[in-house]
Amino acid sequence: MWALDEAGPYQAIPQPGSSWQPQGQPTRLPHEYVRGGTAKLLTLFHPASGQVRVRGVTSCEGAVLHPWMRQTLSEVLQSLPVATPLPPADNRAAWARWQEGLSVKFTLLDLLPPLRMVLVLDNLVGHKTPELVCWFMAQGIMPLYTPVAGSWLNMAESIQRILVRRALSGQYPTSPAQIIQWLEATARGWNARPTPFV
Repeated sequence: MWALDEAGPYQAIPQPGSSWQPQGQPTRLPHEYVRGGTAKLLTLFHPASGQVRVRGVTSCEGAVLHPWMRQTLSEVLQSLPVATPLPPADNRAAWARWQEGLSVKFTLLDLLPPLRMVLVLDNLVGHKTPELVCWFMAQGIMPLYTPVAGSWLNMAESIQRILVRRALSGQYPTSPAQIIQWLEATARGWNARPTPFV
């Protein structure tokens, strides 16, 4: 089970949070409100191991998000053990079992590879394009969409809050590139000693 989400936008302005200043010398921030741009965070999270894969971007439209998803998911699938083929009826039943109880089901492909991954992602229209859903299935990925107003069911949101808080709390980024650099560095630090989400 993996979880995917996009977070942001994060503005290049002073961020709320504590900062380490000598006593009696508070942080002084500029009084002008300057829009320095925004950054977003693309996240693929494996709760069982705590490993996270991220990419900072300035836009997460489909032309940016979908290629990153395909590349990152392909890398993850290459690292997984080879799936044991099942008889066709059993294989289809394994896929169909994940659709039980869903109010909206997509049509499964006629020929399905062995199921290798369950991917939880939010309910955006761009995540449900026939091209993308067919690509998921062709790779052995079963997409499960969180219900509308149920984004808290996606555990990628939890890791994003942790990473963003660690990267930006009390900081004053001056550009989207700086925000991206801090977010990606924080994710690398997290992956050095990840905490599994049990």
